[in-house]
Amino acid sequence: MQKKSLKIHVVVDALGNPIHFDLSGDENHDSVQGYDILKQLKLTLKHILADRAYDTIAIRTLLEEEQDHPCDS
Repeated sequence: MQKKSLKIHVVVDALGNPIHFDLSGDENHDSVQGYDILKQLKLTLKHILADRAYDTIAIRTLLEEEQDHPCDS
C-alpha cells in the first residue's frame, strides 16, 4: 500500500513573506497547481523565481500575457 502525501505551494514577496499558500495531492504535477495559483494573483512581474517543475509553456505564456496587460495598482 502506497502512502499519500501532500505538496506545499507557497508564493512569497521579495522579503520572503508568504502571500499565497496552497496544498495539493502528490498525484498532481507542480506546474498544474502553479498555473492555477499564478492565474489568481496580481503579478508585478519584476522577478519570478520557481523550481524547474513550474517551467512550462502554459506558465510562460500566462506570464507573457500578464506583462502585456499589467495590473492597475
